[in-house]
Amino acid sequence: MLLFVGLGNPTPDSENNRHNVGFKIIDSINKKFSLSKQKPKFKGLLTTGNIGDEKVYAIKPLTFMNNSGICIRELIEYFKIDAADVIVFHDDLDVELGKIKTKFGGSNAGHNGIASIDKFIGKDYSRVRIGIGKPKNSIEVADYVLQNFNEDETVEIEKISKDITESLSILVEKKLDLFSSTVNNK
Repeated sequence: MLLFVGLGNPTPDSENNRHNVGFKIIDSINKKFSLSKQKPKFKGLLTTGNIGDEKVYAIKPLTFMNNSGICIRELIEYFKIDAADVIVFHDDLDVELGKIKTKFGGSNAGHNGIASIDKFIGKDYSRVRIGIGKPKNSIEVADYVLQNFNEDETVEIEKISKDITESLSILVEKKLDLFSSTVNNK
């Protein structure tokens, strides 16, 4: 059993924010793999289904970014999912737009959603860091991540979403490095 988590903020005006790219990935996974209809459970929007032979849950926490861990802990305790079987999709300033990096454990690098998850379930889970790039002017980081993607960026995010879902069977097998190189070389 695996749990996919997409980080974002649940307000309608946040939908196309850079910070909500995790939600976009979960939406793409739900669509590509025909997961169940989203149901409000565990303080999030939950879907379930199978990817290959693997039972998968996917959730978009509705607790706002800074409290994402609350939702995740409730869900993994209820379904008895090990933290090592959690894969979190989130935005990352330190990764070039349209690229990804994967890692298991490690620092939250100042990402409040990741810090919240670390607090509630520990650090022993996988992360897919989706590049949103750094601000090109002197805008504050907090303002930058809460801005909507521009047209060119939206095209890049749609492409990376497609590349992620097309390569998801590799991620389901927890082959993080192979998944990263496959997605980034499409």
